[in-house]
Amino acid sequence: MITIITFWLCAFCVFYIYIGYPLIIKLLAMNSNTIDPDDSYEPTVSILIAAYNEEKDIRATIQNKIELKYPKSKFELIVVSDESTDKTDEIVQSFSNAEIPVTLFRQAPRQGKTSGLNQIVPMASGEIIVFSDANSLYQEDALSYLVANFFNPDVGYVTGKMVYVNADGSMVGDGCSSYMKYENIIRSAETCIGSVIGVDGGIDAMRKTLYQSLNADQLPDFVQPLKVVEQGYKVSYESKAILKEHVVSDDSQEYRMRVRVGLRAMWALHDMRQLFNPFRFGLFSIQLLSHKLLRYLAFMPLIALFALNVVLFSEHPLYQLIFFLQCLFYVFAYMGFLRRGQTNSPVYFSLPYYFALLNISSAHAFIRYVKKEKQVIWKPRS
Repeated sequence: MITIITFWLCAFCVFYIYIGYPLIIKLLAMNSNTIDPDDSYEPTVSILIAAYNEEKDIRATIQNKIELKYPKSKFELIVVSDESTDKTDEIVQSFSNAEIPVTLFRQAPRQGKTSGLNQIVPMASGEIIVFSDANSLYQEDALSYLVANFFNPDVGYVTGKMVYVNADGSMVGDGCSSYMKYENIIRSAETCIGSVIGVDGGIDAMRKTLYQSLNADQLPDFVQPLKVVEQGYKVSYESKAILKEHVVSDDSQEYRMRVRVGLRAMWALHDMRQLFNPFRFGLFSIQLLSHKLLRYLAFMPLIALFALNVVLFSEHPLYQLIFFLQCLFYVFAYMGFLRRGQTNSPVYFSLPYYFALLNISSAHAFIRYVKKEKQVIWKPRS
């Protein structure tokens, strides 16, 4: 009996994490009222980029920011080079006579992205600071759509929409892209009821007055939004502010990135654990638990569900059917693994594969978290 109860509890947990919570949020969003962004709102903006050995992408990224449709007199670009050893610094300095101010700050010795941002935020003159990755290419109207949300005085942080593209600029239709679409649907609903849980990092903005200096090991695009909520402001998602990022063809790099982000996110949840108090933070605490903590720990009920299904296999035809469906799902994931990197891999293979990759990387990150490991610096993806 205990085995059966545990099995169905695990099944419910998996259902709630991936289907139940999104449905609940979607239903709540249907009865909510939001303040629409004001497209005429144009505050001063500082775009911040942390870079380490980004000579391959940094020129195109800076040029992309200069060409954004936003009053040139109202925004600037500041790049912190984390003791780069290639031509990153030289390329940034070549924009000294650009249409907008482009400033280089060199951080030495190397201390990581978070420390770099802590260094350059005080240098920023903009009312709004925008965080961009060194390989992030914005659509020309992305900045306008992003900052228009700050017309609402309750909004303290805004994240845009990241889409993966191929080398030729065409949209990617693999499991990663499908998963991002799923996440963005949830973010849209979360915006309607209060605050978004989780942002993209490469196209984020916040009020400079709300920025808080972080420890070097803390993940800025995870902790800063939580700090904003803690200060009583909202985190919003803007689907019209689009960032295009090239898909990573090397799955080992994608996996390492997911482990790194997962590890730092777990430490962020640990550091900001006071936000799990529903008596202080209400619905946001439930959102944080459901969308982040349970999502990162979903590998646990998934493993238990499969193992208990083996034990219960002969108990009833229903358990045999569920076991067959689980096996079929993981066979599809394995087929996606075999077809990884192929542009024509069907989504019913690539999505299960990406789902498995996310959960395996979360398990790996959790093991490192339990061992009290932390990661501050890393090599950029290529």
